[in-house]
Amino acid sequence: MERAVRKTLEGIVMSNKMNKTVIVKVEAVVRHPIYKKVVRMFKKYKAHDEKNSCKAGDAVRIMETRPISKEKKWRVCEILKGEGVR
Repeated sequence: MERAVRKTLEGIVMSNKMNKTVIVKVEAVVRHPIYKKVVRMFKKYKAHDEKNSCKAGDAVRIMETRPISKEKKWRVCEILKGEGVR
């Protein structure tokens, strides 16, 4: 049996002050259904960072995973650009 494709999102690390956890801000550009104006919407996710390698301002890709804690259901799978890239 094959595993389903997991959701991935790209965003910017807002905070890395918690141990092994980062807060990632993901931006979506959507058109308002009535007024047709293009609106930027933001959502923040708590993501698991096993090696504490992300810094604030890094662009990262996060992947959906099993619940790690009450609010953490995402994990950092790749650092796209920033100080944490090695």
